Amino acid sequence: MKPLSHVTQNSWEFLREPMITPSGFREYDARWKYPDQINLPGITALGLGLGTQMHEAGIAPLIAVGNDYRDYSLSIKNALVLGLMQAGIHVCDIGPCLSPMAYFAQFHLNAPAVAMVTASHNPNGWTGVKMGFDRPLTHGPEEMGRLRDIVLDGAGIARDGGKYERVDGVKEAYIDDLVGDFRMSRPLKVVCATGNGTAGAFAPEILERIGVEVVASHNELDYTFPNYNPNPEDMAMLHDMAESLRQSGADLALGFDGDGDRCGVVDDSGTEVFADKVGVIMARDWARTHPGATFVADVKSTGLFASDPELQKYGIKADYWKTGHSHMKRRVKELGALAGFEKSGHYFLAGDIGRGYDCGMRVAVELCKLLDRNPAQSMSDLVRALPKTYSSPTMSPHCPDDEKYAVLARLVDKLKQRSHLGGRAVTQVVTVNGARVVLENGAWGLVRASSNTPNLVVVCESPESAEELRAIFDDLDAVIRTEPSVGAYDQTL
Repeated sequence: MKPLSHVTQNSWEFLREPMITPSGFREYDARWKYPDQINLPGITALGLGLGTQMHEAGIAPLIAVGNDYRDYSLSIKNALVLGLMQAGIHVCDIGPCLSPMAYFAQFHLNAPAVAMVTASHNPNGWTGVKMGFDRPLTHGPEEMGRLRDIVLDGAGIARDGGKYERVDGVKEAYIDDLVGDFRMSRPLKVVCATGNGTAGAFAPEILERIGVEVVASHNELDYTFPNYNPNPEDMAMLHDMAESLRQSGADLALGFDGDGDRCGVVDDSGTEVFADKVGVIMARDWARTHPGATFVADVKSTGLFASDPELQKYGIKADYWKTGHSHMKRRVKELGALAGFEKSGHYFLAGDIGRGYDCGMRVAVELCKLLDRNPAQSMSDLVRALPKTYSSPTMSPHCPDDEKYAVLARLVDKLKQRSHLGGRAVTQVVTVNGARVVLENGAWGLVRASSNTPNLVVVCESPESAEELRAIFDDLDAVIRTEPSVGAYDQTL
């Protein structure tokens, strides 16, 4: 049966017929407002489609399934499981969890597939599924396109053999895997901020087990998110983390998003440190033991991965790639990179450090290890040691989902015609993901389309001054404003 694109709520059809808004199938996962854009029968149709896709891929019909801590996520997961079982899939339900715990479960249970019910960092009212067949990878545009076609065409195939199994003990195994036998040799006091989201059931225990003194910040589970939406890229969360750090005298503040795959950092001076700069600090530390390694950075990230003299000294190779957890995981694996870094706070640690998927808890442990290896330096010392750059926050002007890619295509064409931006000559326009306009002194401005929400994404950086940063943004924004469907920014310079 083909799902309908709209069914009136509080109706007979809403409880019976699958309803799915097509735009919820995004580049590397699926997200909808629930129940405005998808209903429970629609989620079941999604499960049937995902199970059918597993059979098409020729993998064993076994999948690990989990859900984040929101009041409706269990209902969503149960509806998804029903569809998977209808497709003849053996479902291993690992219960409420973080996305990286679900990815870990693929390895721990030797399951070829994973489906994690989560809205990630989106506000309440959103739901979605992150899924993958080839660990540690998750679905990219090609796989998501095929899943969309199966589901929207009503091409899911029911098969016998479906099975449900509750699997306990994965949380404990995941935490044990993260902690290992490491213990801090220096005192370290850390603010642990989880915004009342799922990470509150994990992060404090993990940090305490490695010998960190934890300052709790909104660690109680509460799916109403009474303080702020758990999103470590959002200045509201970062400012709250900084205030907790100042009041407690902590050495560091670490914050985690709603499904625990991202980590945000505030240093001991109370300064919010964007994740790309944290990535450069980690890359510098690993470069000493992994000379010649490759690091992947998303197009929103600082130019320091390519220009930092310390990284150049060790022959580090930088690769700038498409934003998005699936794009980045795939690129890290494809290049055999040691790690990948996204400005949004996703880190993809591979090689002898991690398994290649994004895990905010792994990053927290590795940052503590880094500080343990450098006992004479604080986090702010490590930040000050980086070449100075001036960076904007990630800014997101509104643009409707059904228009944003066409808008972006026109903006890319316009930016490719520019000879100057912010008073500097344009030397390159990188178009792997939107347009990253690189200037003669290494400054740059970026515009791309968000894969998750109805927004464009705008980021700028200057190695010279805050004034140049402002000039770059003003020129870039002037081009963006030529598109009437682009609305207000969520935050700006």
